[in-house]
Amino acid sequence: MLDIVFSHSYYYKFDVKQWKNQTPYPPLGTLYAASYLRENGYAVGVFDANLLDDPTTIQPYLEEHKPNIFVLYDDGFNYLTKMCLTTMREAAFEMIKIAKNLDCHIIVCSSDSTDHYEKYLAAGADFVIQGEGEISLKELVDALSNNEDASQIKGLVFEKDGEIIKNPKHPVLRNLDELPMPAWDLIDIEPYREIWESGGNEFTLNMATTRGCPFKCNWCAKPIYGNRYNSHSPEYITKHIKYLKEKYDVTRFWMCDDIFGLKPNWVQNFNKELKKENLSIAYYIQSRVDLLLKEDTIEALAESGLEEVWVGAESGSQAILDAMDKETKVEQIYEATRLLKEKNVRVAFFIQFGYLEETKEDIQKTINMIKELVPDNIGVSVSYPLPGTKFYDKVKDDLQLKANWTDSDDLAMLFKGTYNTQFYRKLQRYVHKEFRKSQALQNFKKFFKNPFSISKAELRSMVLYGYYVPSAFIDKLQLKNMENTNA
Repeated sequence: MLDIVFSHSYYYKFDVKQWKNQTPYPPLGTLYAASYLRENGYAVGVFDANLLDDPTTIQPYLEEHKPNIFVLYDDGFNYLTKMCLTTMREAAFEMIKIAKNLDCHIIVCSSDSTDHYEKYLAAGADFVIQGEGEISLKELVDALSNNEDASQIKGLVFEKDGEIIKNPKHPVLRNLDELPMPAWDLIDIEPYREIWESGGNEFTLNMATTRGCPFKCNWCAKPIYGNRYNSHSPEYITKHIKYLKEKYDVTRFWMCDDIFGLKPNWVQNFNKELKKENLSIAYYIQSRVDLLLKEDTIEALAESGLEEVWVGAESGSQAILDAMDKETKVEQIYEATRLLKEKNVRVAFFIQFGYLEETKEDIQKTINMIKELVPDNIGVSVSYPLPGTKFYDKVKDDLQLKANWTDSDDLAMLFKGTYNTQFYRKLQRYVHKEFRKSQALQNFKKFFKNPFSISKAELRSMVLYGYYVPSAFIDKLQLKNMENTNA
């Protein structure tokens, strides 16, 4: 019998695009919360939904372990949970219903429930925890376990006498090293490894070195960790890496921070700690081009094992970057890309189309930037209004029919943009083809310099060049015809 069962509502199989990638990550935020409650004396279990087919599969687990409390605690480090996808919300409601029928107290902590707490309370949740959840959760579980009043606990939203009560949020944790390491032992790592390897990928685990982001891009929501930026020490992270290497033989990591290595000298000290422990790893990160250009940051990153960096390039138009309050320059995207490539670090771009008042010229500048810089990968999306952002406030009157995507490949325009959903979906395919053409041309040049330096993937891109040229040309013609149809 368990005191608490933790779960979460992200099912990879419900998100076709992500499941196709065959690169699933364990629910890191859930494991942190479970570890924290376990350290405080509670018997806990984790029902990991990531790789399962159906939310009803939780019922036998709950019936077996008979917990007093069921906590639906989503992984706030997984950016996909910020998108509040409707398939995952429906799964959450199904899990809540099952746990409620088994007389569990229901507690929910997630981006979606923070933004839409009234929906979760209506679905049967007893409490929603807003924002960073570990401390509020521990205080709430203590109160429930001792039959004490929980109504004044910070971070809670609940219903009383037909009225929704919303308490102030709990202050965020400042010393993250106080947290125990995630409860990796409460899930089965091997199915994750098998999926990665079956897709021909080196097994990779996720890790968070920080919480929060101090930058104020006006489309970016921070429902869990907010605008505060707090960091684990390099020593804590190195110890964590050493544990995962020894326990699971993992040496490749996705550092899933919103912004990696912002704290002055953190990257340099991390590099020193890895050397001290004689740890050789590969990892990839998210960062900003302006941060990468500071001092010897790129050099220290490359030396410590950085394999790839995803940068929020967003647009090749300075007008769009300024409208987003991005506080970066197009020139910095060019310079950071050049320096990363010099250090043999792969660079990938997040690209965002469809921002308010975007013009045809803005779109073309972005396409030109991709073709000129030829990053190693791109992720193309359209602007997505999330509650709590200035961008959302600007377009919320347009969100009457649909306010959330079904899955991460939806790409629906949820507000009245320059062009319609069909145009942007076609644009996404066109941009990918132009990108692949540029990559192939680059590989042809490499081949003529040294035929023996070409990898199988590079050779394949050269072969596919004959497909992308006519296909991209057709897409371009179709986009031209679609420009004037914004219904």
